Formats: sequence, structure tokens, C-alpha cells
Amino acid sequence: MKIGCLTLIALLSCTRLMAQGDRQLVVHLTQPGKVFTLNVNIGRAAINVTGYDGKDVIVGVETDETKGRERADVTAQEKNNEVTVEAPDGKAVKLNIKVPQTSGIFKLSSVNGGTIMVSDITGNLELQNRSGGIVAEHISGSVVASTLSGRITVSFKSVDAGAAMAFSTLSGGINISFPASLRANLKIRSDHGKVFSDFELASDPAHPQTLKTERDGFYHLSIDDWIYGRVGGGGPEMLIKNTNGNIYIWKVK
Repeated sequence: MKIGCLTLIALLSCTRLMAQGDRQLVVHLTQPGKVFTLNVNIGRAAINVTGYDGKDVIVGVETDETKGRERADVTAQEKNNEVTVEAPDGKAVKLNIKVPQTSGIFKLSSVNGGTIMVSDITGNLELQNRSGGIVAEHISGSVVASTLSGRITVSFKSVDAGAAMAFSTLSGGINISFPASLRANLKIRSDHGKVFSDFELASDPAHPQTLKTERDGFYHLSIDDWIYGRVGGGGPEMLIKNTNGNIYIWKVK
């Protein structure tokens, strides 16, 4: 394995890699241990971001021409604790990125390269995938996730008590696990599916009554329009929307 060369120019660091297999870029943050930002917006990218016990952002690039992932000139730039990863349009890559477990802002976007996966990270996540699933595991903070075609699966270790969140897909299930201490105002809709939860959902008197049935310890919620309700007495607004598929809202076990 070869380590990419890092060039520092004033506060700007830029790393370039000709990816011909598995390679790594090691990007040093200007202020290690402080809040940082990771931007990845690549048209054809499978993106995997994992928290680790370190201070650098490590960008691993995997290519496989037999799977349509061609050689790509991947770059990573850092300025004032903001890291931006880019690749040429039309090139398919798989990124395995390790980030410090300090709090961060994560803006990850792909069009048709595969699944966006994140795990063991803390901060605010904005995840957008046009054709592929989204998986976020062991998250502390907040998530906004949307895809046109794919499943959304999210599990929280802890939730930012003041942050609004949203989850939406046109085709695929939504499965979200929250701590039992969740406090939120929920707005939920599945056009062609059902909604299940083991949270006690208090009806919002300002909106239509929700029909609720209980079986085997979880609730089935149904209504012709949006479902409105409060969990834990209420809190920030949380929107969960699915056009074709079920929605599951669970307590973390």
C-alpha cells in the first residue's frame, strides 16, 4: 500500500492520487480535536465513512475495473478544518474514509455509485443518494437523509436534543432506531406502506387523530394523511416520508 503525498500551501493542503487499486490519502486537520467538516460530492461513488481513534482524515480509494470502478484522479483538500474529497465526473470509485471521533459536519452525496454508509461518528450528517441505499450506524448527533431509490437504515447512540431531522425515500423501507429517551414532534407518512413503532406516540390535538393498534409490544399506526404525534412530551420536528415501503421506528435495545 502506498501513502499519498501531502503538500501544504499556507493553510491549504491538497492531496492528489492516481487510483490504480487500493490507495490512501492522509489529510492533516489544521486544528486537530476541533469540529471539522467533511464534504464528499461525487457522481459515481460508494462512500463508507467510519470514526476511529486518530486525529487525521484518511481517505482510502478502492477501484475495480471489473465492477465499473475505473482509474480515477481523486483529490482531497483541507482548509481551516474543512476537508473536500473530489473525483472526475463519470469515474466510479469506492471511498473508505476514516475520520476522528470528535464532532464533525458530514455532507455526503452520490448519484448512482452505490450505498452511502457511515458508522461510529458524532455530529451533523447530511446524506443524499439518488440511486442507492443509506446506512448510518452508532450515530451521535443528527441526521438528514434522502434517496430516490434505496433503503434508509439509521441507528442512534444519542440524539442532538435541539436538532430537527428528516428521512425520505421514494422506493425502499425506512428503519430508524432511537434511544428510549427521545423527545420529538413526529410527522410521518407512507403512501404505499405501513408505519410501525414501539414508541408511545401521543396524538397532536392540532392534527387528525391517528388510529393506533398494539400487537406483540409494538404499535401499528395508520391514517389517510400525515401522522402527527409527540414522543417523550415533544421536541424538535422530525419528518419521516416514504412513498413505496414501510416505516419502522424503534427504541434502541
